[in-house]
Amino acid sequence: MTTDIPKRLQALSDADYAVFQRKLLPTISSERIIGVRTPALRGLAKEMLKEGEADDFLATLPHPTFDENQLHAFILSEMKNFPRCLSEVERFLPHVDNWATCDQLSPKSFRRHASEILPHIGVSVEGLAVGGWLQSPHEFTVRFGIGMLMQHFLDDDTFVPCYLDAVAAIRRDEYYIRMMQAWYFATALAKQYDATLPILTTRRLDPWTHNRTIQKAIESFRIISEQKAALRTLKVKS
Repeated sequence: MTTDIPKRLQALSDADYAVFQRKLLPTISSERIIGVRTPALRGLAKEMLKEGEADDFLATLPHPTFDENQLHAFILSEMKNFPRCLSEVERFLPHVDNWATCDQLSPKSFRRHASEILPHIGVSVEGLAVGGWLQSPHEFTVRFGIGMLMQHFLDDDTFVPCYLDAVAAIRRDEYYIRMMQAWYFATALAKQYDATLPILTTRRLDPWTHNRTIQKAIESFRIISEQKAALRTLKVKS
């Protein structure tokens, strides 16, 4: 039952891990972090789906604790029914209030329906679409949208150059959005170097995001030494 979930989470808690998590999650008040490790949360999510316990829990938004939000994300990530999953993701995103839950929310069903999530992300093959996650006023919804482009649309069979433009066009001050932009472009350099390099050579990003992209790319083992040398010459003064 849904009312049992907080007790089950408390039974799975690890006090030392809770202390560790509180240092990593400055946007979350410490009393909201129970300290359940990721493997335990994943296991509980799978168990709840198998036993038919997930629906009642998903309906109880907002959740009071970080760990319940993590559990919610893992349940959606395992949900096989794509239309239902997409609807539940849309309902959950406004309640995501930290980078960890945002990044853990990675529905497996999206892999088989990537083209169908594009309008929800906020891009199309022709360019930027109106609305969508990339244009949301909510910080972590934007981060999630960028993350979905990074996960599903940088490989040769799904990549379209205008998706780079969509992410470059985002002008937001929130730290976790700018960090995800840098992560996205560093990954894009690793997978689509020639198409992505002009984003840096023409200085399409703000200086902080531009330099953080280069830093992440230089740290990547997927980018060859010659490319890293070229990227170092593109750093700008912040």
